[in-house]
Amino acid sequence: MNYQRFVAIGDSCTEGLDDPYPGRTHYRGWADLVASRFALDQPDFRYANLGVRGRRLDQIVVEQIPTASDLRPDIVALFGGGNDLMMTRSFSSDVVAGRVRAATRLLSDIAPTVVLFTLSDISSRMPVVRKMRSRIEAFNDAVRDAAADHGAVLVDLWPDEAAQDLRYFGPDRLHLSEHGHRRVAAHLLGKLDVPFDADWLSPLPGDPAAPNLLAHTKWVWSTVLPASRTRVVNYLTGRSSGDGFVPKRPELLPLTDELGTWSPIPGNA
Repeated sequence: MNYQRFVAIGDSCTEGLDDPYPGRTHYRGWADLVASRFALDQPDFRYANLGVRGRRLDQIVVEQIPTASDLRPDIVALFGGGNDLMMTRSFSSDVVAGRVRAATRLLSDIAPTVVLFTLSDISSRMPVVRKMRSRIEAFNDAVRDAAADHGAVLVDLWPDEAAQDLRYFGPDRLHLSEHGHRRVAAHLLGKLDVPFDADWLSPLPGDPAAPNLLAHTKWVWSTVLPASRTRVVNYLTGRSSGDGFVPKRPELLPLTDELGTWSPIPGNA
């Protein structure tokens, strides 16, 4: 099937962190890569990306889904939930599952093809957040149930062993790197039976990058402690990491627009 109107919604992963365009001021990410592949088959293809870093599912429902509905997509993809799981005092698996169901129900009303993603196990590469595993498992179960109930396309990232290789992630071990975004794009295209560059799923050369004690120590010092201080300040002030940010691509536009000329060849952008 050829797709003409693709809308991606979600959080920082949909926005494209940590996969910057070389020499550009904005991020690429899995959704841009998928859009570039769709455009090969459809000359009048249009794409919007409403993802904003820091957004929880309830915020995505209120801020992004109404806009997505107005754009009348034939395919919409939601990658989110990580920020809901990071909540410390107010986390509830039932509440998060309810948000997943609500978002999926709304999306199924606005597009014939809905794509949902499970999350990989970040606790395996973040020793200070081991408790997150049970939350991720509960979230993923909710996503699988919602996908089954509403006939959504499920991209299940949980079994992907690449999550154990730090080269697929940015310095914070949470956001995907360039390699990680390509891999997610490949998983999605594969589920849709759309051909893609096989190299996107090929193992990276050499041994997987696994952290040792020194790497853990550096990561805690350079990433965890600053992030923890920021989260405390945000909690006390009622702010969010996404405050002040807007969607990078809020309108359905072709892949040649005010952002510059995008390469029609996936991977060469």
